[in-house]
Amino acid sequence: MIMNFNKAELRDKIHGCWIGKNIGGTMGGPFEGTKELLDIKGYTTPKGEPLPNDDLDLQLVWLRALEEMGPYNLTALDLGEYWISYIVPHWAEYGIGKANLRAGIQPPLCGAVNNDYWKNSNGAWIRTEIWACLNPGNPDAAIKYAFKDACIDHGIGEGTYAAVFVAALESAAFVESDIRKLIDIGLAKIPADCRMAKAIKLLLDNYDNGVDWVTTRNDLVKQSEDIGWFQAPANVAFAILGILYGEGDFKKSMITAINCGDDTDCTAATVGSILGIINGTAGIPTDWQEYIGDKIITISINMGCDPRYPLTITDLTDRVMKLIPSAGAAIRNYAVTITDEPTSTTTPPLYGDLEAKRLFERSEYSFDVNLGFGNAVVSYDKCPKIQPGESIGVNIRVFGRFWAIPENLSVRFITPDGFTVSGPRAFYMEAGSMSNDYYPKSSADYVITAGETTEALNRIIVEIVCPGRPSVGLFELILLG
Repeated sequence: MIMNFNKAELRDKIHGCWIGKNIGGTMGGPFEGTKELLDIKGYTTPKGEPLPNDDLDLQLVWLRALEEMGPYNLTALDLGEYWISYIVPHWAEYGIGKANLRAGIQPPLCGAVNNDYWKNSNGAWIRTEIWACLNPGNPDAAIKYAFKDACIDHGIGEGTYAAVFVAALESAAFVESDIRKLIDIGLAKIPADCRMAKAIKLLLDNYDNGVDWVTTRNDLVKQSEDIGWFQAPANVAFAILGILYGEGDFKKSMITAINCGDDTDCTAATVGSILGIINGTAGIPTDWQEYIGDKIITISINMGCDPRYPLTITDLTDRVMKLIPSAGAAIRNYAVTITDEPTSTTTPPLYGDLEAKRLFERSEYSFDVNLGFGNAVVSYDKCPKIQPGESIGVNIRVFGRFWAIPENLSVRFITPDGFTVSGPRAFYMEAGSMSNDYYPKSSADYVITAGETTEALNRIIVEIVCPGRPSVGLFELILLG
């Protein structure tokens, strides 16, 4: 599937996305965390001075990762390494995800362990624009990247559902301007019974029944009061509320979203990015563009002596544009060309849910492993914490990289003193089938039992060998004491 975008038109939409993001983050920033309804009218900050915002900062780090590594084999673990190296904050889910990464706990497991409250928060859906802009008009591609990103500090929870919803909506906005259709596309990518979906459905029901925006805002607050403040379902809904009740007008939409309160820099920035994509720079009032200027001010990045980060919206836009063809080529049956010819897209299925189901059909207590000859998904049957004498179940599911080749695999465990592992030491990996579109795979179950003592961090080394192949799959099972 080939999608050709007119260069000037696509660049203008991406430029509008980042300008809108910067405007919203600056305008909403001073009111972040407000629990009451607000009544702002516009900017409250000095002209020409955008506020620093982690919403944008983290995406600059992802840009660096893509430029240095390329999109083809970029994994959640790769992004985790960039987290550790370049992202400074330790607050909320950021700190929990980083602490787990430093302990050797890999994504998406690192976003789940010790993270019952913050895994449903706002840290991931606020950084989806990079994935949407790299995959214009292809939400299924955008959500694959957004999932890899979000799971690092949100596991598989409402925070990740929110990121997938927003990334899909923003990607589709490059080829679809009807906000209701965009909302439906986003909903198609997340579980229908998740809280994120329920918040959006409440918003739509109220809007369609003529309920005013203040009442709707209060209904959303009440719906989420049991999971607390600063959580993704209500805040994403506040952003969409702004666009619906603001009737797509840039100023009215952003001010309405901010006046809902809560995570106001995030809601306003997402309103700005969505409308910036849909309408381009022409849809953003000139006076607001001139007031904010072109600068990017960072707060969350370890710049060091070799920053490599864009310092203006213009530079950010141009660098994203350069990456789009290679990002598109990394997705099967999808290619993007950028020319001076009119935009002509054979749009991938916008509403399909198959790719989304593949993302979420796994345990939240799982992580991915590169074995060389294949990949594995390792799943615990509960949170990986263990006390002396306790047991925990582990499933190892291996996916071969090569079609139609059956293999025999051998497994070996190196355990701490006193620990035991029961389960098969060899298992068979079936041949893949072109007709069924799957790679050879196999699965085995194990039970790990702790000895009389446990440490704060207990490491079990797993070795999986495929005889006749040069690669040796080595990884660690981490159990917290």
